[in-house]
Amino acid sequence: MKLLTHNLLTLHVQGGGTPQLHLSLAAELHINPVEFNPGFVAWMIPKVEAVLLEVANTLQLGEVPTKPVEGYERDEAFLRKMLHVLLEVDVLEGTLQCPESGHLFPISHGIPNMLLNDEETET
Repeated sequence: MKLLTHNLLTLHVQGGGTPQLHLSLAAELHINPVEFNPGFVAWMIPKVEAVLLEVANTLQLGEVPTKPVEGYERDEAFLRKMLHVLLEVDVLEGTLQCPESGHLFPISHGIPNMLLNDEETET
């Protein structure tokens, strides 16, 4: 599971709200280099949530900016750091946790299992 995917995951649970899941444990990471596409990375920056940057710092992925720098669209060093965080880091084994319910969702072989019981889902 890419950290970019983690940034986009929300959970639709009974009782309303769509909490964003937090990576509570990353037991195994893999780094897969990808081609640098500055346009795509710059386009994704406004969509990045603060929780993703917190996760990246927790995983000790190197110096991760806490917010975009002014003129980031032309800052190659910044865009390369964000490329690494968003697209090169794969969580192969770990756990996602709902901050509201505490429910844990395992990540196995890079795939998060987000199945809920019927009584836990929104209708």
